[in-house]
Amino acid sequence: QVLLVESGGGKVQAGGSLRLSCAVSGRTVSAYDIAWFRQAPGKEREFVAGKDWNNFPHYADSAKGRFTISRDDAKNAVDLQMNSLKAEDTAIYYCALRPGRDLWGISGFGFWGQGTQVTVSS
Repeated sequence: QVLLVESGGGKVQAGGSLRLSCAVSGRTVSAYDIAWFRQAPGKEREFVAGKDWNNFPHYADSAKGRFTISRDDAKNAVDLQMNSLKAEDTAIYYCALRPGRDLWGISGFGFWGQGTQVTVSS
């Protein structure tokens, strides 16, 4: 059984920081692509950041320069450090997993966590 559990969400003022964590069980993250997505109220889910199985990072334009994704193979987890948060970052953040691919893309993630709420007040 594959289980992804997100944590670290909360409420923060604009300009602040949060660190999200995704703990994975049932699969070894170093052999998989893993990513963070988010969904704001009334909007479609969007890609935020990911790590391919080669541990190379990928970022959405909205995350570049502010967010950092890191993988901890010892903990079988991936974190998302979010700095300089903006009101538009408010969303439910989801962790997702798929078998590693040679080419990065944002589709095909079949395993998902339950999400963690991030609220940024302006």
